[in-house]
Amino acid sequence: MTKDRVLDFLWSHADESISGEELAARLDLSRTAVWKAVEQLRNEGYLIESAPRRGYRLLSKSDVLSEAGIRKYLNCPELRLRCFAEIGSTNTALKELANRGEAAGLALVAGRQTAGRGRMGRSFFSPEDSGVYLSLLLRPSLPASEATAITACAAVAVAETLEELSGRKAEIKWVNDLLMAGKKVCGILTEASLDCENGQLSYAVVGIGVNALEPAGGFPEELRDIAGAVFPERSLPELRCRLAAGILDRLWRYCGGAELQDCFEGYRDRSLVLGQEVELLSPGREPERALVLDLERDYSLRVRLANGEERKVLSGEVRVRLEKN
Repeated sequence: MTKDRVLDFLWSHADESISGEELAARLDLSRTAVWKAVEQLRNEGYLIESAPRRGYRLLSKSDVLSEAGIRKYLNCPELRLRCFAEIGSTNTALKELANRGEAAGLALVAGRQTAGRGRMGRSFFSPEDSGVYLSLLLRPSLPASEATAITACAAVAVAETLEELSGRKAEIKWVNDLLMAGKKVCGILTEASLDCENGQLSYAVVGIGVNALEPAGGFPEELRDIAGAVFPERSLPELRCRLAAGILDRLWRYCGGAELQDCFEGYRDRSLVLGQEVELLSPGREPERALVLDLERDYSLRVRLANGEERKVLSGEVRVRLEKN
């Protein structure tokens, strides 16, 4: 499309002024076609300045999350998208739709959450203009006892996308956090509804929040030592749209069918906790020190406690005590 060609060219010269005449010549377009494309981009929210004798200038902070922008990079046409500049929580909104019978394959994507949620009732920092916050509705044929596999597949889907777009290694901290260079860049929250008659999941909503870039003003003081961003700057046009599309493509591929794909090796290869001393964290219990021996096929941890007892850990969280040398 003409609009996309103009956007790509302006992105490759972000924060520079490019005359309409040069744009038209370089892209083999008419001046009118260039003007119309620029107006379309402005209407979608891109920040493009113009001045006589100087031309057009796309501000590098332009990064609009939109259905059209995500669709450009999405390979699964059957996925349905609804995009919001701001929402309370994509998970909360999608669960309401799921309870009303919405079919699998609907994704809600937001540029900001005002009531983002993490595991164990924690809030999830979701500022505008720097993150990608999305939820996808699934209806797999899966017993409730295997629901952890959905979160594991989601972690692999996110890790592969981040690595492809950034060229950086992603690690998974059991069970739902992704880290780069020792700092958390993504959290995953899977919420499910159980069919009590057959013990199968009625639906699962997978919520994913990614710190694509450092927010304006930096992370809050309480997060500065633990939170990081995937990209140091907006180095790609429609960066957040590319992220959303890549994550949704992979997540739907791994979890969109009646049965989940096997993501075990991809998860295990990126595990941050294997061989590590950790603290096991469970609500209402004191932290327990343990050594992580292995990851089981059901994504539980095999650990050895300080007293020598070996245990299988199915739920809760871990705090890493020692980094690998």
